[in-house]
Amino acid sequence: MSGIQGAGDDVLAQVQAWHDVGKQAAVATVISTWGSSPRPVGSMLGVSEDGEMVGSVSGGCIEGAVVTEAMDIMEGAEPQLLSFGVSNEEAWEVGLACGGTVEVWVEAVA
Repeated sequence: MSGIQGAGDDVLAQVQAWHDVGKQAAVATVISTWGSSPRPVGSMLGVSEDGEMVGSVSGGCIEGAVVTEAMDIMEGAEPQLLSFGVSNEEAWEVGLACGGTVEVWVEAVA
C-alpha cells in the first residue's frame, strides 16, 4: 500500500487486511485544515464494507458523515473531497463546532 509513516501505517495495514480477505474498504485522509481542527493533515480513517473502522479523521465529530460517504464510494460512487467548517451548515449537524475547517479525501481501495 503506502509508505506513510506513523498511525497511518496501522490504518493502511488494517485496510490491506480487509482487502486481502475480500472485503471492500475505503480510506479517508485529512488533506487540509484551517484554524482549530480535531486532527492534523495526514490523519486517516479506514472503513470496511461491514462498517468496521480503524483510525480517525476527527475525534468523532465528523466521522459519521465520512463513514456514510465511504459506504457510498464502496458501492460505486466517485471519490469525494468533503469539507467541514463552522461556516458550513452541516458542521453543526456533525458536531464540528471547534472553529476550524477540515477537508477530507475519501476513496475506495482497489
